[in-house]
Amino acid sequence: MGSQVLWFLLLLTLTTFCKSKSCHPNDLKGLQDFKAGIHSDTSGRLGKWKNQDCCKWEGILCSNETGRVVQINLPGLYTSGDAPVQSSMVGELSPSITLLNFLEVIDMGELVGLTGEIAPSIGLRLPNLRKLNFLGNKFTGALPESICKLSKLEELYLQENGFSGFLPSCIGGLKNLKRLNINSNKLSGAIPESITSLTNLENLSLQDNILTGYIPANIGNLQGLRELDLSNNSLTGIIPHSISNLYSISSLYLNANQLEGEIPLPSKPGQLSSLRFLRLQDNHLSGTIPQTIGYLTSLQRLSLANNQLKGPIPSSIGNLKSLTELYLSYNQLLGQLPRSIGRISQLLLLSISHNMIEGPLPQEISSLSNLQSLDISFNYLNMSTIPKWLMQLPSLSRIYLAGCGIRGEIQDDLQVLTKSLLEIDLSANNLSGRIPAWIGSLSWLYSLNLSKNKFVSEIPSTVTNLENLGVLDLHSNKLEGSVNAVFQMKSRFQGGSLTYLDLSDNSFTSVIDQIGMGGQENIRYLNLSQNFLRGRLPTSIGTIKSLQTLDLSYNGLGSNLPTSLANVSTLERLMLQKNHFTGRIPEEYSKLKKLKELNLSDNLLEGKIPYGKPFLEFPQSSFSGNRGLCGIPLPPCKA
Repeated sequence: MGSQVLWFLLLLTLTTFCKSKSCHPNDLKGLQDFKAGIHSDTSGRLGKWKNQDCCKWEGILCSNETGRVVQINLPGLYTSGDAPVQSSMVGELSPSITLLNFLEVIDMGELVGLTGEIAPSIGLRLPNLRKLNFLGNKFTGALPESICKLSKLEELYLQENGFSGFLPSCIGGLKNLKRLNINSNKLSGAIPESITSLTNLENLSLQDNILTGYIPANIGNLQGLRELDLSNNSLTGIIPHSISNLYSISSLYLNANQLEGEIPLPSKPGQLSSLRFLRLQDNHLSGTIPQTIGYLTSLQRLSLANNQLKGPIPSSIGNLKSLTELYLSYNQLLGQLPRSIGRISQLLLLSISHNMIEGPLPQEISSLSNLQSLDISFNYLNMSTIPKWLMQLPSLSRIYLAGCGIRGEIQDDLQVLTKSLLEIDLSANNLSGRIPAWIGSLSWLYSLNLSKNKFVSEIPSTVTNLENLGVLDLHSNKLEGSVNAVFQMKSRFQGGSLTYLDLSDNSFTSVIDQIGMGGQENIRYLNLSQNFLRGRLPTSIGTIKSLQTLDLSYNGLGSNLPTSLANVSTLERLMLQKNHFTGRIPEEYSKLKKLKELNLSDNLLEGKIPYGKPFLEFPQSSFSGNRGLCGIPLPPCKA
């Protein structure tokens, strides 16, 4: 009897020893094969997988009862000590991962460099899986049908990969699924109707794919759904009426599809009472904005822009007391803005441009003390002048009044906004006179657009004080004198703040010798065309290393083309036609590999056109009108 007890104790000790010192053979092989497929691990975690006791390896968790591996936690973003660490792994996921058939969690999200496909047998080999996270990698291939066998699956994160093919029609079998995120892939085909059987679903994200067909008619069955994002696909048909039954929904994003018909939600009070974010922009929706929109009293952001909506903005919009952002631009809305809009006291942004809204603006807008951005451009407002109460809105920092019928000189009342104004657009009006000198006191101004008006005289010298200016658009006026002040603007940023400059279609007559000399070296778009500029293009143009578009066409510039321009490797458009440039096209311009558009026509250039790219990609019209030029694509040079 005593020997039997001793034998039992010895066996128990050996079993415990084996459990603590080694893995189940399947788990060990699966993990070793996984490690073998990875040839770069910046975290160093896999380098510590050395002995046979995989349960003690970093990122691995085993069951105390069975000793089997139940979790692989190797996310790209993790915490080491108290500090966040972003790591990556490069290599191919071994299909041997399915040997770990007790797995409940696989988290390899945001490792950036993992490739391969999901094993076709995953649903048969990993029946206990609750969470699968491959977010932010480089996986490809189709989603295997067997994934529908993962009956215990609660979370599936496959977004930001390269998965293709269809969503499995059997996906409705994943009855325990709470989170389904497969956005930002290359999935095509229709959304399976069976997806409406996932009644435990809280988050459904399928945006940024190539999905077609209709939104399932019974989508309203998903009454636990809090977030639904089907945006940026090619979905057609109407928005299902059942969508109003999503009683828990907080975020509903259907934008950037080809949806049509009327806005069906909500149909009665109490529906969608938790909805905070609604995006329906960039579709083909028609009809009117329903009066029932006022039932969505929790709404914080509403975007219906770029559709085909008609009729007036309903007065019930004033019931949306929590609304902070309202986007209605690019529709066919008409009538006056409802006075009730003044009741949306939390409103930060109002955008209704490119409609048929008529004036006058309701003075109730002056109650919107939190309003920071107002865009009422291109309507039928015929404002004549900017209302004083509009310029006294205490929080206003971005104001867009393009095409509003404003006439006369810029009102001095705008000076009250000098400390807060970041962007102002008064383009396409009938403004005249001088650009006021006080414009230089708008010390925080980032964007100034006064194009398509009738401004005269010179650019005020005070413009040099705009040390935060990034966008300056004065094209299509009657301005004259020098452009050099613009290139001498002070800046808080190394290389200058200016990125976009358009002074085209004016009457400037100066030389342009200050380009690249005054510290403004970050310009990406530079258009000085259709003026009377003279002199040469200075060699300092080569210091503007971020330049993508240079348009100096239709001027009186001459002399040789500067070879330094070849240093601007980012250049995509070079338009120098209708000038008096002489000499040869510098051979160094062959370094402009990103050049997509070139026009050197109607100058006095001569010699052989440099052979090879990018010059071979341009037609004869890019070089015509230069009597001395020859070589492909023009006739060959004479011996």
